[in-house]
Amino acid sequence: MMKRRAFLLACGSTAFAAGGGGGARLRIGQIGTEHAHAAGKMAAMRALPELWEVVGVAGEKGYEGVPLMTEAQLLGTADLKAVAVETRVEDSCATALRCIEAGKHVHLDKPGALGHDEFKTMRLEAEKRGLTVQMGYMLRYNPAFELLFQAVREGWLGEITEIDAAMGKLADKGQRGVIGKLEGGGMFELACHVMDAVVTLLGKPASVTGFSTPTRDDGVKDNQMAVLQYAKATAVIRCNHTDPFGGPRRRFNVTGTEGTFEILPLESGKVNLSITKARGAYKKGTQSFQLEVPKDRYAGEFTDLARVVRGEKKLAWDAAHDIAVHETVLRAAGVWG
Repeated sequence: MMKRRAFLLACGSTAFAAGGGGGARLRIGQIGTEHAHAAGKMAAMRALPELWEVVGVAGEKGYEGVPLMTEAQLLGTADLKAVAVETRVEDSCATALRCIEAGKHVHLDKPGALGHDEFKTMRLEAEKRGLTVQMGYMLRYNPAFELLFQAVREGWLGEITEIDAAMGKLADKGQRGVIGKLEGGGMFELACHVMDAVVTLLGKPASVTGFSTPTRDDGVKDNQMAVLQYAKATAVIRCNHTDPFGGPRRRFNVTGTEGTFEILPLESGKVNLSITKARGAYKKGTQSFQLEVPKDRYAGEFTDLARVVRGEKKLAWDAAHDIAVHETVLRAAGVWG
């Protein structure tokens, strides 16, 4: 427990609170435009000109005002510090490894790789070279999750006994086609976000059991659930791609022996907090409040990454964490074990 709280303390060193630091701008580029987050990540980097100089993008298509180049040209750019990898998941891990071998820090969008051995090799290689791989799990920097990490770190909720989370959507034909090509379905492609938060709070589970109940006969895993078991806690995660109210129903609820912390909807900053004793600015009992959420859901990622690249801090989530998350996601999605 003390080791987990030390990890949560590192997570509490937020990007926004630090203001991003000073000094010369860092050079960064992007490889790939196929990932669902690709355009948003490029926009986030360009919206932080005091931190980043976006030198170009390597991919099948580009962005207005951003030089289009080959991967070799991008990696050969003088003083390039980091690369955002936004390819298809089928190509993402190999691309990240090439960036690492070129001596670059990497922002790698989720879930990172189809196969675990490939992912583990890539993450350990970065660690060996002293390079950072920041996984694209934006909930890490959402103010409600930052407060949740603080609450668990400081014992507001007592001993954690259960986590209940859901991350779904109503997938259109194109989205169904994307997840239909993935053995792990929607749980692998989308619910990895909340899986990362569970492992941040509780560590690697002792066991994982995944369930898939497809709603159609097209082979798409569109309705999944996973149960993560710990010594004294259970986490239940749902991922439903047929939910017409999937967005507003996305949630993350943590319950312990001394309180409950609920985030609903997931990225809204809306919190329902119930605690058995007053904690900081929060009174004993039940209260609901709204935290201010940045307009750009990805800004925190690239603000924090700049601090890491400058050597001002280490990323809170290390290779061991990311490897545990990737294994857990695969098990939850029924791909492994």
